[in-house]
Amino acid sequence: MSATALDSVLADVVRWRREIHRHPELGFAEVRTSALVERELQAAGIAVKRVAKTGVLGLLQGAKPGKTIALRADMDALPLDEHSGEPFSSEVSGAMHACGHDAHTAMLLGAAVSLAAQRADLAGTIKFFFQPAEEGPGGAKPMIEAGVMDSPKVDAVAMLHVSPLEPSGTLGLRRGMVSASCDDFEIAIRGRGGHGAHPHVAVDTIPIAAEIVGALQRIASREIDPLASVVVSVGVIKGGYRRNIVADETVLQGTIRCLDESIRATIPERVERMVRGICEAHRASYAMDVEYGYPGVLNDPALVDVVETILRERLGKGVVQHIKAPTMGAEDFAYFAQAAPGCYIRLGVAPPGVSNPAMLHSPEFRLDEAAMPVGVGALLALAQELPTRL
Repeated sequence: MSATALDSVLADVVRWRREIHRHPELGFAEVRTSALVERELQAAGIAVKRVAKTGVLGLLQGAKPGKTIALRADMDALPLDEHSGEPFSSEVSGAMHACGHDAHTAMLLGAAVSLAAQRADLAGTIKFFFQPAEEGPGGAKPMIEAGVMDSPKVDAVAMLHVSPLEPSGTLGLRRGMVSASCDDFEIAIRGRGGHGAHPHVAVDTIPIAAEIVGALQRIASREIDPLASVVVSVGVIKGGYRRNIVADETVLQGTIRCLDESIRATIPERVERMVRGICEAHRASYAMDVEYGYPGVLNDPALVDVVETILRERLGKGVVQHIKAPTMGAEDFAYFAQAAPGCYIRLGVAPPGVSNPAMLHSPEFRLDEAAMPVGVGALLALAQELPTRL
């Protein structure tokens, strides 16, 4: 592809990203976004299949023999109002691309269109996964169940995720664990209602809930090896009716995040043991439910080595950085990385000159679009090189 043609694609990437950003869609409702992706893939001559409701699978067969590579981008937005100040801010109330999925989709689409023009020089098969519902309830498993990892079988899968923690235009790599598992819990504490002036004849669930919240923090600080990362967070407390009424029920909702599967398996029992003991001590009862979510993302070390070599050769040694520690955030890319060797890559998008940029999931999140050509270049390099270097 000529430099002029590539420049045209990069201009399209920015345009697509801004269009998607203006019209964010939540999980499994990415109708407009999927239609845009399908339209551009088909125009480039890439075979397209709709999967997992709003997911899109693109298939590009190279003219030369080689392995099958999958590249993944997520498409969904988050349920919050935007306050970023971008001139192309969300036009949809209660929805915003605050995690960069608009950029992920646009960059992979740009790479796919570029690769289609190079079909005669490509080896192997390239699959493009445009995935719905990463923010929940999860679109990776439905896509896998729809057969995207087969026919032909995927030999390696990779993705980019923007990060405001890294300098703009850098690519972060890490061998082994990259992100944590994520499980959710709900605890309903049940006591006895009454008048606030006579608490002794009631069982007040609000102070019991407060005691549980404090106790749960001691799981990480006193029950788990300090070198093992665990987070138990209570994000929602719902209880009470009026200032002078003793609450007969209070509900806690939270999240559990771990980097070690063996530790992950023990946390629900530890939580329930504390809840049971505190409730018994205060004459209350409880009901607890745990919803198991995404496992941690494990980067295949051998694949990361090959990816690092390719990116350094194609984009320059200074572009690639080593990520020192995994994130406690979760990603359903984990399921793809269980089905084939996987590589999660961070693309730095911190706006230049901003010392404390808004984080992902913030209504003020912004990204530096100048980093997007690096993202497209990384995806192009992997699609062009991995099929013959695995």
